[in-house]
Amino acid sequence: MDAAYDAKRIEEISRGFGHVPIIDKNGRGKDVLPMAPHEAERYKIRSSVERANSRLKEDFGANNVMVKGHAKVSLHLMFGVITLFSDQLLRLLG
Repeated sequence: MDAAYDAKRIEEISRGFGHVPIIDKNGRGKDVLPMAPHEAERYKIRSSVERANSRLKEDFGANNVMVKGHAKVSLHLMFGVITLFSDQLLRLLG
């Protein structure tokens, strides 16, 4: 999906909000300068966080929370986080 949007426009909007954009540069066939080392590290961290959020939503119930109230929703999300942690730990050890 990264190749489908105009990175320069997204970068302008992001900087307008005072954010620091971390966008993988896609030159569409042109030579592209690599990311600075600190940007590459932040991009790697962002990617792992996005994968964890995706698994939490798709595999561990965060997409379909069927309770109301802050405490109950937080509890259900924490069950998902614990399950995600356990699953990753078992993958690491197994």
